[in-house]
Amino acid sequence: MASIRKIVVAHDFSEAAGRALEIALDIGSRLGASVTVVHAYELGLPPVPFGVDPIPELDERTARAGREGLDAVVRRAKTDGFVPIDGMLRQGVPWREIDASAREINADLIVMGTHGRRGLAHALLGSTAEKVVRSAPCAVLTVRANERPS
Repeated sequence: MASIRKIVVAHDFSEAAGRALEIALDIGSRLGASVTVVHAYELGLPPVPFGVDPIPELDERTARAGREGLDAVVRRAKTDGFVPIDGMLRQGVPWREIDASAREINADLIVMGTHGRRGLAHALLGSTAEKVVRSAPCAVLTVRANERPS
């Protein structure tokens, strides 16, 4: 059986992601694994003709907000225990960036929250968790916000 030494936690600042981080830290403390929290974001505006960015500061604000949020999550997690933890900010399609992060650090496990959308919401928004489960280089544990570990 393969051991778990490196855990990636996908974090979008939602309640489900917070729960996923709690579970990953618990697993990490029990198995002596490190945790890397990954926040991946996409820029909100599509490219415009001739390389003109109608709101140039929007990209900077998005990246800064992501960095500040990620830093706060990692800082809080560091004060809660003894699991080695760091953060990784990625710009791009979230499910692809989560997979790429896991590959880069040779993760043994990805832990991520799921919003549990169904029906039209799922069809329109897709599921980052579902895409990660299908393409991940390692095991994936999905967690709903209201789930509690046994």
